[in-house]
Amino acid sequence: MIAIGEIAIIVFIGLFLFSLFVVALAFYSIKRGRFYFPRVLQAGLVVSEGFVKAICKFFSLDDKELTAFFIRLHNAMTKSAFAAVPSNKRAIFVPQCLRHSACPANLTPEGLVCRRCGRCEIGAHIDELEDMGYMVWIAPGSTLIKRMVAKYQPEAVIGVGCLVEVKEGLEMLDKAGLIGMAVLTLKDGCVETIMNWNDLFEVAREGLPKPD
Repeated sequence: MIAIGEIAIIVFIGLFLFSLFVVALAFYSIKRGRFYFPRVLQAGLVVSEGFVKAICKFFSLDDKELTAFFIRLHNAMTKSAFAAVPSNKRAIFVPQCLRHSACPANLTPEGLVCRRCGRCEIGAHIDELEDMGYMVWIAPGSTLIKRMVAKYQPEAVIGVGCLVEVKEGLEMLDKAGLIGMAVLTLKDGCVETIMNWNDLFEVAREGLPKPD
């Protein structure tokens, strides 16, 4: 029993030190504006997430900034694989919170169906993305994403949302063995949130011919 206890303490200390290294490396990368040892960072942020959050809290560091960094890192490391997937095998899920508060869209088993009323920008952008070959859904929640992925079997997915939603979505896609990319909204909330659509189109055009 003593030996088991000593091993447990050694493992705990090892994980803590590794997490401390990951946090330091991540914030140094953020400060320098580049990724250092990206594979170590990605694995470390996943494996020791609990320790990482505890360390951030202890040192009063912004764990939201760390989460945003993790998402940028994930995008950077997935970019090449995503670019290799044809657009007709890609899906985009935009959150229903982007719509206008007076949105007349109907909720169906495949999400909200935009009526192109012009109250928000979603309709026009969906048309453009679908013209590029994408499957696009306005998602009221993660359940719809799982259902549409199972039904239509895209090989790559772009998820739009706030920090927490996007992080959970990427983890879900990783577990499902799908290529995932993410675009963050500029404001959190449940109603009339906003995003930079240019950010979405920049990701969506990866690997596709440049428009004339």
